[in-house]
Amino acid sequence: MSRRNWYLLTNAVVLTWIVLTVVAVTIHRFVSQPMWLMVHVPLLGAVTAAILIWSQHFSDTLLRREAPAGRAGLGIRLGLHTVGAGLVVAGVLAASVPLVIVGASVVAAAILAHAVVLFLQLRRALPSRFGSLVRYYVAAAVVFLGGIAIGATMSAAGDPDLTDRLVTAHLVLNAYGWIGLTALGTLVLLFPTVLHARMADTADAGARFALPVLIAGLVVAASGPLLDLRLLVTLGMAMWIVGAARIGIEGWRQARSMPPGTFAGWSLAAAYGWVVVAAVCLAVIAALSPDWVTLRESYLMVLGPLVAGFAVQLLTGAMSYLLPVVALGSPAAAKAGAEVLDRGAAFRVTAFNGAIVLYLLPMPSVARVLLSFVAAGVVIAFLVLAIRAIVVGRRVRRAEGDSPDRSGRVGLGVPVAAAPTAPPRRVGMVAAAFTVLALCVAGGVAADPAAVGISTAAGGDVTASGEVTEITVEVSGMRFTPAEIEVPYGDALVVTFHNTGTDVHDLTFANGVRTQRLAPGESETVEVGLIGADMAGWCSIAGHRQMGMELTVVVTGAPAGGTGGSAGTASGSGSMSGHDHGSTTGAASAADDIDLEAEPDADFEPWPAALAPASTDTVHRITLDVSEEEVEVAPGVAQTRWMFGGSAPGPVIRGKIGDRFEITLVNDGSIGHSIDFHAGALAPDAPMRTIQPGETLTYRFTATQAGIWMYHCSTMPMSMHIANGMFGAVIIDPPDLAPVDREYVLVQGELYLGPQGETADADRIATQLPDLVTFNGYANQYAYRPLTAAVGERVRIWTLDAGPNTPSSFHIVGGQFDTVYFEGAYTLRPGDAGGSQALAMQPAQGGFVELSFPEAGNYPFVTHIMSDAEKGAKGIFHVDD
Repeated sequence: MSRRNWYLLTNAVVLTWIVLTVVAVTIHRFVSQPMWLMVHVPLLGAVTAAILIWSQHFSDTLLRREAPAGRAGLGIRLGLHTVGAGLVVAGVLAASVPLVIVGASVVAAAILAHAVVLFLQLRRALPSRFGSLVRYYVAAAVVFLGGIAIGATMSAAGDPDLTDRLVTAHLVLNAYGWIGLTALGTLVLLFPTVLHARMADTADAGARFALPVLIAGLVVAASGPLLDLRLLVTLGMAMWIVGAARIGIEGWRQARSMPPGTFAGWSLAAAYGWVVVAAVCLAVIAALSPDWVTLRESYLMVLGPLVAGFAVQLLTGAMSYLLPVVALGSPAAAKAGAEVLDRGAAFRVTAFNGAIVLYLLPMPSVARVLLSFVAAGVVIAFLVLAIRAIVVGRRVRRAEGDSPDRSGRVGLGVPVAAAPTAPPRRVGMVAAAFTVLALCVAGGVAADPAAVGISTAAGGDVTASGEVTEITVEVSGMRFTPAEIEVPYGDALVVTFHNTGTDVHDLTFANGVRTQRLAPGESETVEVGLIGADMAGWCSIAGHRQMGMELTVVVTGAPAGGTGGSAGTASGSGSMSGHDHGSTTGAASAADDIDLEAEPDADFEPWPAALAPASTDTVHRITLDVSEEEVEVAPGVAQTRWMFGGSAPGPVIRGKIGDRFEITLVNDGSIGHSIDFHAGALAPDAPMRTIQPGETLTYRFTATQAGIWMYHCSTMPMSMHIANGMFGAVIIDPPDLAPVDREYVLVQGELYLGPQGETADADRIATQLPDLVTFNGYANQYAYRPLTAAVGERVRIWTLDAGPNTPSSFHIVGGQFDTVYFEGAYTLRPGDAGGSQALAMQPAQGGFVELSFPEAGNYPFVTHIMSDAEKGAKGIFHVDD
């Protein structure tokens, strides 16, 4: 196989992993370990494969000696890594610890072989100026072996506290060791080569100084978790930053003499900047975190720039330069391929890095989603351009025949195309990127203006008194204090809002002036304007106003015959731009569109009620992402639901007494949320706390009692969060649970409809008169798509009333229960003289019933609170012979 075909084949593995990275980002909401998947597919997959290929290439070039076993050996190592990484990903997604350990062992074998080959190659090579850079690759591989061992241990560890510590050590060794050392060692030569800059005389000395500092920093930082000393992480990362900075100084000097002018140059520079930012963040977080679980939960702000800004840009930037000049066979072909890969460089670099920066800032969740699309689009564009570059380059190479011009200069052992001319329209492309980013932000703000604290005070016909009334408003529970503010007519009102509560709040006035959403302890001062009429104020966060977070501005001393403003406004403005989420008074309710005789679309898929048996695992690690999605809840009726794990109700969690549960809650919503597991007994203060958008928490409990237990959001007002879909079931099997032929789970919940496409109506919730009552979140869904059974089969139905307000009485028409299990105890067993016709439950109560159907037919099931059954809480068992 020719040299260029060899590199095309091996780099096809890298490109495949990049495609899988895009897939992982796309499907992350639908898998059990989304953050793990989005980090490890690019890092363990694409970046590690690229390191195996290109570090071997650079070692061959720098040492002027081919590696033992040559291409065949590299092919074996790359194959082992690919298989091993695939097994690790499959094992994590399938929650199979043995599969993860086997995959990690295969990857470790590939990396060990890689380290041995490089070490032997280094020992046997003649001295060369930059041959010592190969030591970076050897050290990186050795460090990675430690990271792999910690990762495999972590997957099998049953102690959550130990897991939190091992995660940090795993991150340090793999991200900053394996990838960081390899990248920094390569950039010493690759960056000036990409820039077509003269290699500084101090470059090799800088590299020799940096390596031991970097290694020492990694050892210290990784020792911190093992010794239970968080400050060692800070100290070690500070040392690592010093080593990285020494290499960065050389790169800065080269960039000043020959500024980056290509996608590859700018991407490599940006990647270096992001890894330093990520290292600083990790050092600061380790210093400020009170414990390891907080440190782990704060990784989101590190992993984002680390994976996207550093690793992805490093990979795409390096390949944009190396792929043409190594794999296309001649300088002319390399130049043609490089020109393709450089298309839209200014736009792509600006858009990608701008999207990351904006994503890290306080943004509406919609804006973050749009920015993610932009970043993913840049990665997809690289894939398309890479394939196009290969096609164009090979076409040029074929046209050259057997005697191509090979007079180009040589760098890193490959032809180097002439320095590109300044690309045209660079300013225009940068402007276009900023325009796209601005549209993403604008779209997010338009969809949720309250998330960025937009305020628009309006003027009016009020005679100014020239005086200013200043007042401080605080929070007590779910009330504003004071609840009434007296202001003389014509005074300018200035309000300082100090959030002394325990949740995020804002203060919105009827004239549109409002504060930002403030975390507990924060304050903001706003100028409300001239006061000429009584005016309302409230908290605009969903349901908070309905719980009593209102105040009134009362005008005193108004002139006879009028106030200059209408009631409820100031300065003559009737604007309600405060966006009182959750109150839909005066707006058409989706309840007007209910038609339970209608049927859903032909492609309607019901919530999966069939229940799988409990797994044999004793430790259950589950990630629940909070999302806000508009979904259909009845034919023709759509509502925005707040979801756990992408559904409302959330996914069913099942285990046995003695099992340990570790639930990671990721708030991808636009307001604060929390979670409360009734299946665990523990102090609620920390695990049930409200977390804000972008934050995570880990909730751990051990199951000690059997039953079907509710979990739900416990952020106030709880009724709003539960009614909007934030509930689910945990099933802990009784020790003597008998096997059955089929098992189903039905969770009853109520819907209090706002306008089409909006959230639940908090005012309707307070009436306790639901518009719809459902099993598993959709009215009558199992009447349209019946549950199945066969005559004589034993069927178990777990039921839970999630409320938030009304009871349930589960009944199957034509069926009789011979087994009833309610709130942790059997009330009826087979062989007892009696039977049961219904299982009665109050909100947050549940159990299961069992029966066998005597003959074929359709058996309706309902709540026997019949008005609720007529609102959608019914379905059918279709029983075959």
